[in-house]
Amino acid sequence: MSMRTDVVVIGGGQSGLAAGYHLRRLGVDSVILDAQATPGGAWQHAWDSLRLFSPAAYSSLPGRLMPPQSGQTYPDAAHVVEYLADYEKRYELPVRRGVRVSAVHRDGAFLRVGTDCGDWRARAVISATGTWTRPFLPAVPGRREYTGRQLHTVEYESPAAFAGQRVIVVGGGNSGAQIAADLAGHADLTWVTRRPPRYLADDIDGRALFDAATARRRALDEGRADTGGVASLGDIVAVPPVRAARDAGLLHARPMFSRLTAAGAEWADGTRSVADAVIWCTGFRPALAHFAALRLRGARGRIATDGTRAVDEPRLHLIGYGDWTGPASATLIGVGRPARDAAREVAALLG
Repeated sequence: MSMRTDVVVIGGGQSGLAAGYHLRRLGVDSVILDAQATPGGAWQHAWDSLRLFSPAAYSSLPGRLMPPQSGQTYPDAAHVVEYLADYEKRYELPVRRGVRVSAVHRDGAFLRVGTDCGDWRARAVISATGTWTRPFLPAVPGRREYTGRQLHTVEYESPAAFAGQRVIVVGGGNSGAQIAADLAGHADLTWVTRRPPRYLADDIDGRALFDAATARRRALDEGRADTGGVASLGDIVAVPPVRAARDAGLLHARPMFSRLTAAGAEWADGTRSVADAVIWCTGFRPALAHFAALRLRGARGRIATDGTRAVDEPRLHLIGYGDWTGPASATLIGVGRPARDAAREVAALLG
């Protein structure tokens, strides 16, 4: 079975919905294919205590402000899921759920999108699959020898499963800090980072991060010196739970260990620590395996882009993967502009 449309959007999370919103405004026929059974994208799989970095009004998709969450300055993941479900329904976005895309092929004037529910032929494709389905685990010596429990950020839910246990949390970014803060006081915590934690000033949240990312992209586009963007400000946003744990003296980072042993971890100086579990908060890679047949991926597994458009395949746009597809494009507030730009370019291509 083969179906036709002008544009296939792959992924129905925040980025796919933002693209669908702008395509609808431009009158472009499209379909949004999403592997998830229910709305909410990756947010529906987040750990229980996860909080946004910004107040609700500054964490919104185009056209619809996120309503505040009662009693919370920084909304939790469940609130985001409710917002995305409402957004999809409000704008009657053409999402088809439970559809898993396997491959995209060139097919003459079309791109053929293969799925487990049949093929789609489209004149353009917007990919918005994000990174959540591709957790990254570093090649640390001894990782396969360790006999305790190992899990990635995507598998962590709450501290209840680790009460009284000896837990090592690896990672000096926001996920590492938030999960370490979540476990502090519940588990015997060891937090390890490759460099000393760099907290952003307590009054900085996602609004400032978006501005910094945008300023960096503008400087690079204009041939000016790299401002450093978000990285110049720090690595960790001090959301209230992190700030509370830090100020209570519960967050002390140790340097990264040199290897894992059967029972725990060992540092370069020979110090050892026994651990019941290791939680890897070590980031993600873009989920782009469905483009293997197009042979577009280059250095670091990325597809070369001009804005959101793939340099070697102008019918393909990518949004929501990080700064390389738009400033802060992996955030709720940041994806609106790249989604708008991609939709406009696609509409122009379709003529």
